[in-house]
Amino acid sequence: MLVLLAGIFVVHIATVIMLFVSTIANVWVVSDFGRSSVGLWKNCTEGNCNGDLLYAHEDALKAVQAFMILSIIFSVISLMVFVFQLFTMEKGNRFFLSGATMLVCWLCILVGASIYTHHYADGSGTLFLKSHHGYSFILTWICFCFSFIIGILYLVLRKK
Repeated sequence: MLVLLAGIFVVHIATVIMLFVSTIANVWVVSDFGRSSVGLWKNCTEGNCNGDLLYAHEDALKAVQAFMILSIIFSVISLMVFVFQLFTMEKGNRFFLSGATMLVCWLCILVGASIYTHHYADGSGTLFLKSHHGYSFILTWICFCFSFIIGILYLVLRKK
């Protein structure tokens, strides 16, 4: 049981770190021509990330930014609640609160990544003629899977 809890804890920490990286890094869509990429915050060309996004005023991008920040917040809260419950909860109880918080994180990732996928992932909103997904976009969907698995495991896990 201790190995299972430690494994879940490690995957949860990895998910938090990947959420930070995917939200902060400006590599959501990468141009096939040259070394240009676009993130949630800046437009990067030749390694220089000083350019503001052309579509920074759009409500869809602001919603993606908000939901990704909320997902980080809920993931960190879930991790803290899990550690708190680990030491204060009596045996036989389930980690409902940490599981529910992680599923809220999962929902925030789902909404944010879905909005970005719908509006910008094909490169048309970013003005790249040919582009592909960057590692931040892929990390976000990996975090989506991990947060769902962790949330469900917390809900069914009993402290023994």
